[in-house]
Amino acid sequence: MRILCAFALMFFSLMTQASDTQLNAALEALIAPQTVLIDVRTQPEFAAGSIAGATRIGHEQIAQQIGQLSPDKDTPIVLYCRSGARSGIAQNTLQAMGYRNVINAGGYESLAKALESQP
Repeated sequence: MRILCAFALMFFSLMTQASDTQLNAALEALIAPQTVLIDVRTQPEFAAGSIAGATRIGHEQIAQQIGQLSPDKDTPIVLYCRSGARSGIAQNTLQAMGYRNVINAGGYESLAKALESQP
């Protein structure tokens, strides 16, 4: 049981570090005008608040709709959701489709706060 708890703690700490790295990469990518920002949350979540310039595509529809928004598989794409889980699923989907520059920015609130603190 101790080993399982230690593994879980290590796993979650690595996830947090990866999220910080991805958030920084997202902030850097969003400086470029060609970067596509996608909110993969539900329509009610999106209507309650979203990041300016974001397009909403549910994570379950990303494969069917991405071609209309970004046919170029080298275009930088930044994804976000509530916690980073659904945007992670969307990231995996897009990468499996051959998109090469996809960043999971994690959760909406974290990304919004980070963007507000940008100079």
